[in-house]
Amino acid sequence: MQFNRQSRFVSRLTSNTLALILAGGRGSRLKQLTMWRAKPAVPFAGKFRIIDFPLSNCINSGIRRIGVLTQYKAHSLIRHIRQGWGSLRGDFGEFVELLPAQQRIEAAWYAGTADAVYQNLDIIRRHNPDYVLILAGDHIYKMDYGPMLALHVEREADITVGCIEVPLAEASAFGVMGIDDDSQIVSFEEKPDNPTPKPGSEDVSLVSMGIYIFNTEFLFEQLIKDADTPGSSRDFGKDIIPGLLNKYRVFAYPFADSSTGGQSYWRDVGTVDSYWKANLELISVTPELNLYDQDWPIWTYQRQVPPAKFVFDDDDRRGMAVDSITSGGCIISGATVRRSLLFSNVVVESWSNIEDSVILPDVNIGENCRIRKAVIDKKCEIPAGMVIGENREEDEKRFYVSEEGVVLVIPEMLGQQVHHVR
Repeated sequence: MQFNRQSRFVSRLTSNTLALILAGGRGSRLKQLTMWRAKPAVPFAGKFRIIDFPLSNCINSGIRRIGVLTQYKAHSLIRHIRQGWGSLRGDFGEFVELLPAQQRIEAAWYAGTADAVYQNLDIIRRHNPDYVLILAGDHIYKMDYGPMLALHVEREADITVGCIEVPLAEASAFGVMGIDDDSQIVSFEEKPDNPTPKPGSEDVSLVSMGIYIFNTEFLFEQLIKDADTPGSSRDFGKDIIPGLLNKYRVFAYPFADSSTGGQSYWRDVGTVDSYWKANLELISVTPELNLYDQDWPIWTYQRQVPPAKFVFDDDDRRGMAVDSITSGGCIISGATVRRSLLFSNVVVESWSNIEDSVILPDVNIGENCRIRKAVIDKKCEIPAGMVIGENREEDEKRFYVSEEGVVLVIPEMLGQQVHHVR
């Protein structure tokens, strides 16, 4: 059966779709950056949070019925969604609904990705969608889900899985799949120790993006069956999808650039190194991720802050930022910032030098500091004269230093108790 993928057809599909964003994970590979927040709440790109990307993709795709499933240290995530995503019109059937772990079915937290959805089956039934789009809440990308929905319907699929190509060396962090000539998935292995390369390639694997489209009734059947299966880890990648192969119509949807046919931008910022790198990619002249794209804007909540300011113009005390992004509320006071990304309300005092660093909101950096290749967490107070990123041995005594030499600094490492627990 062939359908015409006209905008009216796609809009009917998106309006009959419920999106569920899985946003409950800690993201332990981000180390202390997720000590007090879930990974989807981590700030990104100067003014956003990671969760803003899948949420914006839904809105821009015409999917305006969205549930966000939260669990681990979700306060900042919940507050951000309430502040930035509460403008949808409920009387038009539009919403971003928070679905925290509530022990709705049994006295247990979400045990896995599939269990998180299973524990909210009554809410899904109440919304009565034709299709359920399940998304990871911790990846950076821009994607129109409409064409994926249309192809799902054309193929008469039971489930469609979004996929990308990644280097073989990195594939063990994902669900690795094999497909036939019709893009039907014939093998699926979650986070294998020895990933299988894509046919015809020696150094690339085809992996799951954590994006699934299910026919609603089929999803219900599989979740209930999985819940009744002893020993299941209640996970889509480990249990649900492998059990569907060769029995049902399970297809892959390659995430490709519509204009070039090549790999589209997608980042899993799951480690300190990848987080640092993805942020600093944005300062290039023409970054792969275009945040200035008015046709596909990324929406967020932002505080009302004054413009960035650069003060002093003496030879030894010049406020300047070169090859950098500086957000609103920043004051560069007689300091130099190079190849760095500064979030809102960052103050850098005189004679300090910042290079190749990501500085999160509300950070104050004192005079005569030198900071290189670092991620400085929100609300850090860097004392005058501190040097970070020049001596790995010294940095490791106080901070976390990644495999690639990125120094992560959070307030607690400086003896600053931003989060009082007693």
